[in-house]
Amino acid sequence: MLKDKNKKLFYIGNMDENILQQLSSFYEWNNATVLNFGTGLINHTWKVINKESEFILQKINSNIFKEPKLIDDNLKLLSNYFNQHHPEYLFVSPIKGLNDETMIKIDENYFRCFPFIKNSHTIDVVQNPQQAYEAANQFAKFTALLNEFYASQLKINLPDFHNLSLRYHQFGKTISNGNDTRITESKNEIDFIQSKQLIVKKYEKFIQHTEVKKRVTHHDTKISNVLFNESDKGLCVIDLDTVMPGYFISDVGDMIRTYVCPVSEEEQDLNKINIRADFLKAIQDGYFSEMENQLNNFEKDHFYFAGEFLIYMQAIRFLTDYLNNDIYYGCKYEKHNLIRAQNQIILLQQYQLSI
Repeated sequence: MLKDKNKKLFYIGNMDENILQQLSSFYEWNNATVLNFGTGLINHTWKVINKESEFILQKINSNIFKEPKLIDDNLKLLSNYFNQHHPEYLFVSPIKGLNDETMIKIDENYFRCFPFIKNSHTIDVVQNPQQAYEAANQFAKFTALLNEFYASQLKINLPDFHNLSLRYHQFGKTISNGNDTRITESKNEIDFIQSKQLIVKKYEKFIQHTEVKKRVTHHDTKISNVLFNESDKGLCVIDLDTVMPGYFISDVGDMIRTYVCPVSEEEQDLNKINIRADFLKAIQDGYFSEMENQLNNFEKDHFYFAGEFLIYMQAIRFLTDYLNNDIYYGCKYEKHNLIRAQNQIILLQQYQLSI
């Protein structure tokens, strides 16, 4: 508990009191309660209850996002566009603090604050096809409404984030330079990744095709990045830090990868991995409900390829990290990244059999 000279009172969790004091001055909070909030793995999130108002406070993970200002710049561009062209859309913009700034740097930490949308909630695991439909509809709507927005204006805050060619090249270098013991024990997984190199070739042909368009793309379309109302109807998409110019296969692929299987990439019992066809159809129906008229025939023909592309890339990333001694993804046990890679390999095999 912290009191300042103006008798403002804060209840804090795991936050430095000096930082909290500066935040309270920046946002002019009074008698605020600050609580840990959410299950996000990248940014640290709190819920702030201040008199009659509630907010979401986030500290940006600058280990992942090296230039947080780029995120702030992108959100300002998008917010201005929605305000001018689609004011009816629920775009959750960062709240302005002192000097109309929407981000504050304290020491080496970057913070921003959003309004908490009342009577809304998020979902961590897709439980039924209707939720998959609603999420796909919301991600498609976000891109569709920004069809006239020049995607090239957006800053690239995660260079080559979904560049499959680069990921495969990095994987190849790791086979030569990685942990020899892990390389030997991962022979079956390495052979499988190499046997599916045709997916890389197909990806390269796709992005080089003259009919393929770069659009405003979310790049992180897990179900928890959608706000739902009390009736489980989608309201809007959130967590826009990864929004950049990109291809529709990134958003569709990530939805397929994370919605169609009843278990996540963390599942160690690989027998539980299967493809739920009704969830896959729900994703397609939800996405086409907003984007069908904006995708050309060549892009539509690659709708199911989006799943191959994203699942394969994630398998590569997990296996590469394992061979590199787990330098990127956090691990809870010795072979965590190897299990994750095996999980995605089985998912890819099952998916290819289903389409």
